[in-house]
Amino acid sequence: MKSNLLRFVRVFLLCGFTVVATAAEKGAATNAPPRYELRAKSRDGIGKFYLGREIAHFMTHEGAPWLDRPEREDEERPDLVMAALKLKPGDLVADIGCGTGYFSWRMAQAVGAKGVVYGVEIQPEMLELLAKGMKERGVTNVVGVLGTTTAPQLPQPVDLVLMVDVYHEFDHPFEMMAAICRQVKPGGRVVFVEYRGEDPEVPIKKLHKMTEAQVKKEMAAQPLDHVETIRTLPRQHLIIFKKRAAN
Repeated sequence: MKSNLLRFVRVFLLCGFTVVATAAEKGAATNAPPRYELRAKSRDGIGKFYLGREIAHFMTHEGAPWLDRPEREDEERPDLVMAALKLKPGDLVADIGCGTGYFSWRMAQAVGAKGVVYGVEIQPEMLELLAKGMKERGVTNVVGVLGTTTAPQLPQPVDLVLMVDVYHEFDHPFEMMAAICRQVKPGGRVVFVEYRGEDPEVPIKKLHKMTEAQVKKEMAAQPLDHVETIRTLPRQHLIIFKKRAAN
């Protein structure tokens, strides 16, 4: 009987600790509202909401062929994206959610031999595809980095971070962006390329699009200032922020 009672007490205390830890994670310990909401998930979402937006499922490495589809060049005009980035020889840049390196190799050409492109992925399989693609192209200044869902794990601060059709899939957007901002140089740029959520004619699932207003709303929590939004792409907008200089 005594043994059973002690076992019950241990289980009770352990469960109690778990409840407290969960409450603190949600900000209850400081009376702050929870950062994220959990609701019934939609078909393409994970049921986790940030500032009113449901986070979308991320694409696995099995969908990699879609990233290199021939029609992508006309649909997304990577030439216009690269022109808008205005990269310089010697720049250090990061391609977050780089996939197979569709933009990584283009950025590598722009920054030249003295520059570096960090291709960040959370899936080792994608990094294998990245390495294979760069080897086939003879690109030597793209470095694959295995990140996490809360940090890009960049080895050094960068001048620019590019995220193409990926931010809406971050399952910890606040934490990930805070970590990204810590690894961007003061005055460096953070660039989002997202399918236009304002345009119902853009043939992409709703949760895989974002409005400019929503991107700005979410970035207001970070040390970033909106610089400009470029609307010349066929289906996406390119939204540029600059990291504030430290006080």
